Amino acid sequence: MRLKPEQLAAALQKDLAPVYFISGDEPLQLGEMADAIRAAARKAGYDSREVLVADSGFSWNELMESAGSLSIFTDKKIIDLRLPTGTPGTEGSKALIDYCERLPEDTLLLITAAKTASASLKSRWFQALDKAGCVIQVWPLEGQDLIRWLQQRMQRRGLQAEAEGTRILASRIEGNLLAAAQEIEKLYVLYGPIQLSNQQIFDVVADSSRFDVFKLVDCVLAAKVGRIFKVLSGLQAEGVAAPVVLWALAREARVLIKIKQALAQGQNKALAFKNNHIWDKRQQLVSDALNRLGDSDLNSILTLSAKADRQIKGRQPGDPWETLLAVCLMFASVVTTQQTIEHG
Repeated sequence: MRLKPEQLAAALQKDLAPVYFISGDEPLQLGEMADAIRAAARKAGYDSREVLVADSGFSWNELMESAGSLSIFTDKKIIDLRLPTGTPGTEGSKALIDYCERLPEDTLLLITAAKTASASLKSRWFQALDKAGCVIQVWPLEGQDLIRWLQQRMQRRGLQAEAEGTRILASRIEGNLLAAAQEIEKLYVLYGPIQLSNQQIFDVVADSSRFDVFKLVDCVLAAKVGRIFKVLSGLQAEGVAAPVVLWALAREARVLIKIKQALAQGQNKALAFKNNHIWDKRQQLVSDALNRLGDSDLNSILTLSAKADRQIKGRQPGDPWETLLAVCLMFASVVTTQQTIEHG
């Protein structure tokens, strides 16, 4: 059964399908739809999950072995199969057809794939998946579809905007939904759930200094202390709101924690990076930070970030920009007087 991305939420409120196939080259939509399916499955009692990555060294026998084995702790499981190339190849085609012809009980197969070529839509493996479950293809959003997506995304955060404001946002993110989600999150951090003016949207998404917030994150990951002082001072001088800087730093710490947890559970680094939207240009930076920072370091960063949040909101005395600097230096593994006081 074919579904459009916007139809998935309603479909999940009904009976779960035994097979879901999601493909496309828009990582945010793919990731969020997969999350929604996994959440619905867990709610239905699918407590066990096994992740398989069909890369160059993958044996398709693993799929059938996984389908035939259940955990001693649960009666239902999710097989989370990733197809990085968008196609299973000859061996994989046979395995998927066999799987669909003999669907195992109490097992949900979730397949996420890169963009599937139009020629594959007539293939036997694709038809088998279509017949056995739900197939969802994700296409880049343009025009009114993009405007509608932005409006819905803002509404989920309690934000409202005029048509012109939404068009400003659409023109700045150039179809990159991950960037759009980040800009909307920044709007929420700055203004809360309100009716946004066109000027408020323009000030946040059209200000070139917004790129410096992410430059700061790259500096702290790379432990470039001199650059950290320069970029953070520049952000403060340009009037960039402290909550936006705090949001970017705390978000990065949480991402690093999630990746560390995934690696500790045996997930390979490439998959952990993909699941957390760490693309090629940033992988070395993140790897360096993961090697440098331990679990206690990252938890301390979040603790110090909470202090900055209280200072920003006037609930604790002190200069939040000084605390933000301490957070940055903690990322860079530089111990400051403030950190020493914090930890006694």
